[in-house]
Amino acid sequence: MLKQPFAIRPQLLYRIPADSHTPEAIRQLLQGHPEVKFVSLAAIDLAGNDTDEKIPIKLFIDDIEGYLEGGVQTDGSSVVLPGLATLNNGKVDLLADLSVTWFVDYNYENTDPETGMPVGTLRIPAFLNHNDQLVCSRSLLRRACDSFDVQMKQILSDHPQLCESWGIEPQDIEDISLTVATELEFWVRTPDDIVSKEQLSVSQGLKEQYWKRTKGVVRTAMEQAIEILDLYGFKPEMGHKEVGGIKAHLTGSGDMDHILEQLEIDWKFSNAMQAADNEMYARIFIKEIFRLHGLEASFLAKPIDGVAGSGEHVHVNAVAKLKNGKRINLFSPADYSQDFLHEIGWGAIMGLMKHYDCISPFITASNDAFNRLKPGFEAPTHAVASLGRDVNTPSRNRTVLLGLIRSADSPMATRFELRSPNPHTNIFIALAAVYQCMLDGIQYAASRNRTAAQLEQEFCKMPGDEAEYLLTERQYRSEEDVFLTYTDEERDRIFGKPSASVYETLRNLLHDDEGLEILCRNNVFTDRIITSYSRAMLDTWEMELSERILQDNLTRVRRCVRQHQNSEYDEALWLEIEQLRTRLARDTHDQVCLFNEIRQALETKNLRKAAALQQSMDELMRKLELLFDNYCRNQI
Repeated sequence: MLKQPFAIRPQLLYRIPADSHTPEAIRQLLQGHPEVKFVSLAAIDLAGNDTDEKIPIKLFIDDIEGYLEGGVQTDGSSVVLPGLATLNNGKVDLLADLSVTWFVDYNYENTDPETGMPVGTLRIPAFLNHNDQLVCSRSLLRRACDSFDVQMKQILSDHPQLCESWGIEPQDIEDISLTVATELEFWVRTPDDIVSKEQLSVSQGLKEQYWKRTKGVVRTAMEQAIEILDLYGFKPEMGHKEVGGIKAHLTGSGDMDHILEQLEIDWKFSNAMQAADNEMYARIFIKEIFRLHGLEASFLAKPIDGVAGSGEHVHVNAVAKLKNGKRINLFSPADYSQDFLHEIGWGAIMGLMKHYDCISPFITASNDAFNRLKPGFEAPTHAVASLGRDVNTPSRNRTVLLGLIRSADSPMATRFELRSPNPHTNIFIALAAVYQCMLDGIQYAASRNRTAAQLEQEFCKMPGDEAEYLLTERQYRSEEDVFLTYTDEERDRIFGKPSASVYETLRNLLHDDEGLEILCRNNVFTDRIITSYSRAMLDTWEMELSERILQDNLTRVRRCVRQHQNSEYDEALWLEIEQLRTRLARDTHDQVCLFNEIRQALETKNLRKAAALQQSMDELMRKLELLFDNYCRNQI
């Protein structure tokens, strides 16, 4: 049942585009929309949190110039910038970004008595400035985009032969932009409902939900979310059910109850900065609309263990805008029947795949994110790409990290689909890392004057084949199902063993000298920012493991209680369960339980040991619950 009255109101002010950010235009728009009562400068700290403060609209209108030029001052303790904004040097300024669209966030539970409209807050995307340096996630992406534009122009100027297939000269290019589109998956549920994982698993196996018709309140909320995103200018392309979920119950009044469904909404691409802003605000707007209908929308990567998690596939490419207005996709080959990619596209995919180990810590850096990347759930576990079995057969491999999407009928659509991000990935900082590594590969491809065919041969190498740029021991391409074709050991050997924990992925990043040098080129990243980010993610991991995961697991262990005593088989099974419960959660004279071992490791800052023990704990918890399910089923 709808919690609050809600209706689509096209007459509201939903956005202020970048070309309307003059003080005069802003004043005129806001004075024509008195329902907008507040202004908020929204920056993104290194942990991906967005700031939100309420500035009365009158103060903003009276001094627009001051707010746009000087920003708003805040305390470093209110944002996650460890080691940068310290207690004795905590002043941080929020600086408005005039180059992107601004959005109005409406509170549908607070009606303006004069207009009868919901009260709105103008949210202005912003940067965090500390000691005259931009240190936030948005600033990293801004610097990466600017660097890519400058460096790519220089590469084409130094190697004009790369432009020959387009029939242009390097000086014909006005600018180079990076375009991005995201696919946002999420779960919606009736709050506080508990659903059997067995039911979810069976429904997923039977494909009872995937792309099926939405019903009742879920349908209404989905349709309104799509309409709202369109009013905000996101140009939504599709909304549909995803693989996870179960059938809802129909009540006597005709309403739907016990709702648990997985959904996806997609919208059109934008330039990288705008796309990242759009993704952040889309989550806010979608979550709010479903909440108004009494439903909880979760953007966790793995909200329910044992069933499908939620991904956020990210599509990236690079486009050159010519001075005559024409646009060229830099990844598209001259002849689609001959090549998969242009030389620049080959360089980009080689750089991304070779250095994925220094990109991954900015994509997968939480317990939740690692829980999603498990074999069997259409989520990638290893750094391997799919191009398509041949140039005439598009890639359809859903087991890889990176897929090439291309069509001779639409050259501008040639792009890479990165499948590892999830809805809580800090897309700003992740894209910045992707672009830095892509640029490294492009510089290699251009400097060696290789043809597309030669670059394809190097990229499609087998393990043990020597290559000038790529690693000898690695394979980077597979058109097979990597989960069915290879054993766990073979995947690790052929494609490289992936990090298994937050600690491990961040440790690998901080010891990757080549990767760190690439990230810090042209001052996009800095050593201090990478250190600050790593510290923030490690602090979050430690706190979550100590104060949330251990407590949740203890509750799960306590639920595994003796149910019956019917046979020797039951007794033997229960004895094995009890041994697992003791190993996990109960100290004895002979042994400290695993939960307390983890606590001790965290208290002594032995993070390597804590991470290894966490993996052992996760394995034993899965084994415990599987045994307990078998035990409970063995009764009549």
